[in-house]
Amino acid sequence: MKLSIITINKNNASGLQKTMESVFDQTSKDFEYIVIDGASTDGSKEIIEQFSSHRLTASPSHHLRWVSEPDTGIYNAMNKGIKMAQGEYVQFLNSGDTLAAPDVTKQMLEFADLPLSLGEGTGVRSGASIMYGNMLKPLPKGILRDKGFAGRQPTLLDFYNGTLNHSPAFIRRSLFDKYGLYDETLKIVSDWKWYMQVIICGNEQIEYRNIDVTVFDMNGISSVNRNLDKAERKEVFATLFPPTLLKDYEQWAFPIEQMKRLNKYWLTRKLIWWMERGLFKWEKWTKHK
Repeated sequence: MKLSIITINKNNASGLQKTMESVFDQTSKDFEYIVIDGASTDGSKEIIEQFSSHRLTASPSHHLRWVSEPDTGIYNAMNKGIKMAQGEYVQFLNSGDTLAAPDVTKQMLEFADLPLSLGEGTGVRSGASIMYGNMLKPLPKGILRDKGFAGRQPTLLDFYNGTLNHSPAFIRRSLFDKYGLYDETLKIVSDWKWYMQVIICGNEQIEYRNIDVTVFDMNGISSVNRNLDKAERKEVFATLFPPTLLKDYEQWAFPIEQMKRLNKYWLTRKLIWWMERGLFKWEKWTKHK
């Protein structure tokens, strides 16, 4: 089995219906589908049962396994899915999120099997531990195409301010054996913490393909709990990095991001250079006056 798609759900029957429809509409058959339901009471279990009996009769090559039982939170449910998964890769597509088109799974799995470029030798791609594509975000003024890091290897600064999108990522299942499962003591940023440990601390390589993989449900938990997100990130940083390092990031992360944006343009880059040179000379002159 090449891929395990895992859906976490609790009392989101309408979102679960959309998510499961998008999975069963996939043209690829080289994946299993795992649904972890948290003992929902809104009809979610009945929707899963309908897919299990009717859709699988029409498409027996789709492998569906599911449970509906109490859990202690979203990361407890995600860890259950990982333990059940048999695929080489796992993808988390939580209820409400959908796959962007019927062929995205096929395209991503074909990407995984592409030969290495001539400059890197021959054989099957083996360097990347995580593959990812674009995540579409429906906004009031239109669709935002979030490309994540768009092919470059992220830095600690990238994770200080952001993260790698979860739903369009294909994660090698073996990474969970190497680095452990998600931290269930956290409510909202455990996937971000895991990425930090794997990509930043573990230096695992990620690989990007410019295709639209998922459509993100903007009403999800990670979209609405901004204060909790900020508090938990601060807690994680304090456990992973020394205070002397964090002090610099707390002070300079935002100015660095500002400079990166300004440096994209020739005119602002020149203006900043002349201003800095002028201030430097003025400070030097006043110091020796």
